[in-house]
Amino acid sequence: MTMSSVGSTQKMKLDIVSVIDEAKIKLQTLSQEIWSCPELAYQEKQSHDALVHFFSNESGWAVESNFILATAFRATWGPFGGKGKEDDKTVNVGFLCEYDALPGIGHACGHNLIAEVGAAASLGLKGVIEGEPNCPVRVKITVLGTPAEEDGGGKVDLILAGAFKDMDVVFMAHPAQEDASFSPCIAITDCTVKYHGKASHAAAYPWEGINALDAAVLAYNNLAVLRQQLKPEWRLHGIIKHGGEKPNIIPNYTELEFYLRTPMFKDLSELKAKAEACFKSAALATGCQVEITYPNHAYSNILRNTTLENLYKENGKALGMEFKEVPNHFAGSTDFGNVSFVVPGIHPFFYIGSQALNHTAQYTEAAGAEKAQTYTLRTAKALAMTAVDVLFGADTLQNVKDEFARAKLKQE
Repeated sequence: MTMSSVGSTQKMKLDIVSVIDEAKIKLQTLSQEIWSCPELAYQEKQSHDALVHFFSNESGWAVESNFILATAFRATWGPFGGKGKEDDKTVNVGFLCEYDALPGIGHACGHNLIAEVGAAASLGLKGVIEGEPNCPVRVKITVLGTPAEEDGGGKVDLILAGAFKDMDVVFMAHPAQEDASFSPCIAITDCTVKYHGKASHAAAYPWEGINALDAAVLAYNNLAVLRQQLKPEWRLHGIIKHGGEKPNIIPNYTELEFYLRTPMFKDLSELKAKAEACFKSAALATGCQVEITYPNHAYSNILRNTTLENLYKENGKALGMEFKEVPNHFAGSTDFGNVSFVVPGIHPFFYIGSQALNHTAQYTEAAGAEKAQTYTLRTAKALAMTAVDVLFGADTLQNVKDEFARAKLKQE
């Protein structure tokens, strides 16, 4: 597809920079509003309201508050452009906003900046598309507000409800310590284990009791021993959340919480089976009853799309980003992984002007600092510029989709 009728893609990319720069004050205000009121998963009411208000005050957007979930939203623009034929296919470009915080330390993962990136990139793309009256592609832009990434998996809820079914490609970016077009986030599921025993006086007649704490300790040690036989990239870690009431009472109830992680989603079932054997054997040895539940959605690993990655790197470098080699493995997880198995997409990481580590009080401070703004908006520009490449590059969207299909087959 040529761009001779609407100007070069390079001009569109320069215009994206201008559009986002013109909106930088209101974008920073939005980010600060979210950062100043940290809210936990599925409770992000004020952040939801701030984003709904933001898009409602931008011309041309159709905004749906409380979309599927109480704190999710959808803002859509278009379709716009095309050749005026009935069979013109609409290309739906998605941008995702996260905005949940962490307990106790607020936006220590910088989700206020993720929301800002999604809002800025969508404004930038919209600005250049609507400025091209002869745009040869029929374009729609969808912004999804996706709550509960830190706990619960709001994107999985939205996937199950069909929120991604008509998207062609999806973009988001996550704050980190450096710019990276890809980092291999891994699959995860969380497991809650409850042991039920029988209380008794621990000194007078302990033989009458069934010790649920013994079961919890055995289970914990079983898993510790299991690690020797796990693959190097597999992770299994947890805590004893409840261990009893008093030393002179045989505990009749204990509870553990564990996270199980593997580089590929298909391997989670094998790790779950091994862990469950450890939990059940502890119950058998102590005479306790055991309950094993998986209270939240499992997160998939991110399905890599190098076509999108390479485009993003080119655009990022043009804006001054410096990219290091992609690491061999990374122990973090995200529900964007589930999205990446439904729609081809990209989830790069970006520098925010600090070497503080995510999930620390220092990162909370960095995510709210003025210094982070330049890097955050630079990332939004790179995402919107990559969307332009996908929309108007010859066969680029098809190449993205073809790689997506091949990558899914390799994961089966």
